[in-house]
Amino acid sequence: MTLKDLKIGNTATILSVGGSGALRQHFLDMGLIQGAEVTVMKYAPMGDPIELRIHGYELTIRLEDAEKIQIGDPHESKPENKSRRKKAIVPHPGYGEGGKYHKRKTENPLPEGTVLTFALAGNQNCGKTTLFNQLTGSNQHVGNFPGVTVDRKDGAIRGYNNTQITDLPGIYSMSPYSSEELVTREFLLEEKPKGIINIVDATNIERNLYLTMQLLELHMPMVVALNMMDELRENGGSVLVNELEERLGVPVVPISAAKGEGIDELVKHAIHIAKYQECPTDTDYCDESTGGIHRGIHAVMHLIEDHARAVDIPVRFAASKILEGDSQILKKLDLTRNEMETLEHISRQTEEETGLDRASAIASMRFEYIQKVCDATIVKPGESRERARSRKMDRILTGKYTGIPAFIGIMALVFWLTFSVIGEGLKNLLEAGIVSLTDLTDRAMTAAGVNDVLRSLVVDGIFTGVGGVISFLPIIVTLFFFLSILEDSGYLARVAFIMDKLLRKLGLSGRSIVPMLIGFGCTVPGVMASRTLPSERDRKMTILLTPFMSCTAKLPIYAFFTALFFPKHGALVMIGLYLFGIAAGILMALIFKKTMFRGEPVPFVLELPNYRMPGAKNVVRLLWDKARDFLQRACTIIFIAVLVIWFLQSFDLRFHLVTDSKDSILAAVAGFISPVFTPAGFGDWRISTALVTGFMAKESVVSSLTVLFGTTEALLGTLTTASAASLLVFCLLYTPCVAAVASIKRELGGKWALAVVFGQLAIAWIAAFAVYHIALLF
Repeated sequence: MTLKDLKIGNTATILSVGGSGALRQHFLDMGLIQGAEVTVMKYAPMGDPIELRIHGYELTIRLEDAEKIQIGDPHESKPENKSRRKKAIVPHPGYGEGGKYHKRKTENPLPEGTVLTFALAGNQNCGKTTLFNQLTGSNQHVGNFPGVTVDRKDGAIRGYNNTQITDLPGIYSMSPYSSEELVTREFLLEEKPKGIINIVDATNIERNLYLTMQLLELHMPMVVALNMMDELRENGGSVLVNELEERLGVPVVPISAAKGEGIDELVKHAIHIAKYQECPTDTDYCDESTGGIHRGIHAVMHLIEDHARAVDIPVRFAASKILEGDSQILKKLDLTRNEMETLEHISRQTEEETGLDRASAIASMRFEYIQKVCDATIVKPGESRERARSRKMDRILTGKYTGIPAFIGIMALVFWLTFSVIGEGLKNLLEAGIVSLTDLTDRAMTAAGVNDVLRSLVVDGIFTGVGGVISFLPIIVTLFFFLSILEDSGYLARVAFIMDKLLRKLGLSGRSIVPMLIGFGCTVPGVMASRTLPSERDRKMTILLTPFMSCTAKLPIYAFFTALFFPKHGALVMIGLYLFGIAAGILMALIFKKTMFRGEPVPFVLELPNYRMPGAKNVVRLLWDKARDFLQRACTIIFIAVLVIWFLQSFDLRFHLVTDSKDSILAAVAGFISPVFTPAGFGDWRISTALVTGFMAKESVVSSLTVLFGTTEALLGTLTTASAASLLVFCLLYTPCVAAVASIKRELGGKWALAVVFGQLAIAWIAAFAVYHIALLF
């Protein structure tokens, strides 16, 4: 029987975990090990993936991965070990008041002036970035969504000179499964900070301590920060801190990062252990009672000891990773052939004595020790209010028949409020202000007798061009306001859970749905939202597909042409354009999957956090960050683009100011490229000119056509119904605006941005050509 066969609500014991490589190791690290009890909580509305409960937390995996995990017969869940349960809250001694770890000062502290560097490490979604902001006064974005920190961030601890703390990506183990784990491991092994601050979610210690054990094996000065202690205590739980210190061999400090409690004490401990280089006390997690795995690890340690010291890798850490099958560590050690053969013999003997494969034996050893630690030091709480509330909400928001309708309804409400009510209303107000300021500046410069060229530059170039783009700031801020609420609440993780099966057929994981949905509003925030994707492959692919989602800036083009050429079928044509864009995106996703992005998307292994009330400070911080980023682009890249377009529209080839734009450099360039569009049915130079201005902002296509043609009758006389349909499809698919291209350049680099520019031009031309010639048949 496999985990795939287990019915909802049933519990079984894991017998073995199949598969191979990094994914299997990741499953072991997440607690899917032999002997663990696992319960199926629910299936996603589309039937895949499934949500499991294991080691006290919820985890989602795909059915094809569940099929690799063999289980025993279903049975009743084992009763909770309540031997340590009691209501008394156990206080932790203050700094210097107790605990042998505060009395181990060496006689040779680090020299004065030494920069004390710290690594802030912990699981995803455990409050790491919140703690980083408390320690440094930084304003990094915080969200209730696994994977918010997608790179490392640095800052100095407030009030302490010569300190630097690095916020590393959230990880579950030190195995090289994801880019986040590689970033964290390389930082710790190569840059060797003076100390580690390991933040642990006190409401889920059992899972969090798995990473803690691996960090302890690095034998670096370390302090454990027990976060969310306020939630644990509110639900009747507590931690015997001194006993936990004894078991782990490092200082343990209870804190609440969100409320700022315990931060000062944590900083004092961190500064102390770093200054005096107090490493963890030696603790053998695999004592002789563990039998084969104990002998195996120590045999490997003895074998590789000189090699590990030569490359400055902790011996215990290296030995554990080698038994796990970590090829990267093995390569660094550069063992001889005889040593490699001996290592293989040791590994096989370990497997024979433990009855487990070597990687499972290591994982089981860690979880067995963690279980002993938790049984001795944790006063387990009852079910938290957050967990009970989340279960009730999930009955609707991720229910089999209600999950997808709820998702559609929520996103429809978000877009309606953004693009029809709040965001649009604020945009109109800002536009009115920009127009008034433009008119005032124009009158003032005219009254002052300013040169016409300079006045045209300021009014027609800067105010009209940059102002037109800045007017979209309210929509972007409003959209991110709602996105931040959904993220902070924990709902976005559920969206990924709901949509994973559908997106997987296109070569993506469920997490990609959010950026693409935002792309229907505006490509710029859609591209920016892709930062939360854990896989570089998925992130690139999602960014490349987001421009196929028709943004609201194209609506004026659709409305203009449908009113002129399809007055009786306007709604049908506009709906068809949106569906055509989605279809083109699906087709490109399938092509990407078979060419540039071969292989499967990253396995969908995601922890579902409890729903939480969004924090006002986090929301405001996110809105400010997005607004600042957008304005910085408006004042740099977009400003330069506006100047170039104004110059090309205002001067002829001899650099004389023109009175008619058809004599401008822009018209000459457009006239040169217009034959390219003739096979697609719109080879007029004025249309080419309007399309060129559309690179600045899609809305400018309509205004440019109105100015260049003068009357709608002239446009009706130039285009046929077939060529109008072709032009609409071209406008739907061709290169996104400068702001979107700038966002893509920022996320992926210049080469990818150029690929988007020319790639979408080619795709749009091919689609327009096909539509034109098909339309001619009718």
